[in-house]
Amino acid sequence: MLKILKYSIFDLLRSRWSYVYFIFYLLLGFVLLFLNSDINKAVITLMNIIIVLTPLIGTIFGVMYYYNSKEFTELLLAQPIKRSKIFMGQYLGIALSLTLSLFLGLGIPFVFYGLFKSAAIFDFSLLIVVGSFLNFIFVALAYNIALSTENRIKGFGYAILMWLFLAVIYDGIFMISLIMFNEYPLDKFSLIATMFNPIDLSRILILLKLDISALLGYTGAVFKDFFGTNFGFIISMFILFLWVFLPVLRMKFKLKKKDF
Repeated sequence: MLKILKYSIFDLLRSRWSYVYFIFYLLLGFVLLFLNSDINKAVITLMNIIIVLTPLIGTIFGVMYYYNSKEFTELLLAQPIKRSKIFMGQYLGIALSLTLSLFLGLGIPFVFYGLFKSAAIFDFSLLIVVGSFLNFIFVALAYNIALSTENRIKGFGYAILMWLFLAVIYDGIFMISLIMFNEYPLDKFSLIATMFNPIDLSRILILLKLDISALLGYTGAVFKDFFGTNFGFIISMFILFLWVFLPVLRMKFKLKKKDF
């Protein structure tokens, strides 16, 4: 698995899209800090970009890599190697390479502008951690979709639809539900509904750490009472870990039954 992981990382490093992804975040960091030298404000702006863009890139890379390397994967499957090791190596290679691009692309400009001397270092670290979680989550979800769909066009379509649902449609349904049932106590419903969407959960975590939860009104107060505590933070990280673990577990079960 480690050999396949190493090959996947080097294969992605040779791809121009990995460099485009890295350069995009590098330029984004320098431009934001050049226009506004306040690191705290730059972190807030980056949050809005990373929360939406990172899942999209992870989804596209995951599906694209699976279909493009399908012939090579079939060659590996003919060897005495476990299926789980082949696909786990590929999955970790994609997720780690995307996380490395995110970390270096944003880390270099922020360090250059004095991140270690700023009080925003903890907020920035949380942003990177959350972005890394989103990479691992959406690459795993994309691999599950690709494993379940042989047709490339359908696979890409389902993957984009999945990202669109979690990034946009889910929030719309959530807000409509809050408006329609505003006469009822919705505290627990809001907390549980947030945990069922990794993008929303990541956004809430960063908003609370940036101490701008007041923008969320009454719902923000409810979130702060739970997610703002140490226990709530640990639970949130555990939920994000489950969002990685469960798709990977499902991928392993799918591999046992799939006929290549």
